[in-house]
Amino acid sequence: MTRHELVIVPEGMIPGLLTREASFDAVEKVFAAMASGEAANFPVVREAMPTEDALYGFKGGVAPGILGLKAGGYWPHNLERRGLINHQSTVFLFDPETGRVKALVGGNYLTALRTAAASSVSIRHLAREDAKVLGMVGAGHQATFQMRAALEQRDFEKVIGWNLHPEMLPNLQKVADEAGLPFEAVELPGLREADVIITITSSFSPTLMADHVSPGTHLACMGTDTKGKQEVEAALLARATVFTDEVAQSVTIGEAQHAVAAGLIAEGDVTPVGAVINGTHPGRTSAEEITLFDGTGVGLQDLAVAASIVETAVADGTATLVPL
Repeated sequence: MTRHELVIVPEGMIPGLLTREASFDAVEKVFAAMASGEAANFPVVREAMPTEDALYGFKGGVAPGILGLKAGGYWPHNLERRGLINHQSTVFLFDPETGRVKALVGGNYLTALRTAAASSVSIRHLAREDAKVLGMVGAGHQATFQMRAALEQRDFEKVIGWNLHPEMLPNLQKVADEAGLPFEAVELPGLREADVIITITSSFSPTLMADHVSPGTHLACMGTDTKGKQEVEAALLARATVFTDEVAQSVTIGEAQHAVAAGLIAEGDVTPVGAVINGTHPGRTSAEEITLFDGTGVGLQDLAVAASIVETAVADGTATLVPL
C-alpha cells in the first residue's frame, strides 16, 4: 500500500481476517490510550430516521496513527423484512497527517466483535477471579458474540440466560453447547446466581433490577448507547462501582444517564475502565463489591479494530487497493 491508494475491505472478507484476540487487544489498548489522554473520541451524532424506526449516526475519534469515523446505526426491521442484521455500519479511516482517505472497511462483523471485546476487557479486569456462572440478558445476534468472548475470560462452569422473547434462547444454548457448558433459561430473579452478567438488548425500560443482582457480581451493560435507552434499574448503579468506556458518553447516552438524572450518582462516580488497565485505579477492591461496566460504544473502538483489519488485509494481499 502507498500513501496514494485507498484500501477497501468489504464486509464479507472480515470474518476471515478478524479474530476475537485481535479485537480484544485493539480495544484494550485504545481504552488505555483514552484514559491516559493519548486518544480522544469526537461527539456522537445520532438521529432518528423518518422511516423504518431506525437510528443513524456517526462516531469518530483520533489516536496515535488513527483518524476516522464509523457511519451506521440500527434498523429494527431488517431481519424480519429483508434477512439482514439490524445493525449496519461502515468505517472510514483517514491519514491523520494529511486528512486524506486511507481505508473503507465493512463495519457489521467488526461492530459485533469490538462490542464483545469491550465487555470481555471489563470482565478480564473487574470480575472476580473465581467467577463460575455467566448470566446473559438478551439472546439476539450480538449476544452470541458477547457470550463467546466472555467465556474466554474466566473458568465458567454454567451459563444462565433470559430474553424477552424466550424462543430466541436457543441462540445461547448453541454457544453453551459449543463450549461444553450447561445452559439454563431463568426468570430475571434467577440471575442472582450469576457471578458475571452481560446485558445486550435494545430496551428503553429497565429489565434487570437491583434486587436481581448478588453482591460480588460484575455486570457489563452493553445495549444502552442512545438517550432514553435503559437496560438496568438506576438503583443498581447506586449500589455498584461504575466503570465505562468514556465518561462523557456514559452520563449522556449510556446506562449512567438515568442514575445521574435521578441524582443517585454523579459524573465523578464513573471511572474509565482504561484507568484500571493502566493501573491508576485499583478496579475491584473486594469480593463483595458489585462492579458495573457501562459499555456505550466509542468510535475509537471501531477505528482501532478497523486499523488492525486493514493491516492484516494489506499484509496478506486480500485487500482491494484503489489508486487515488
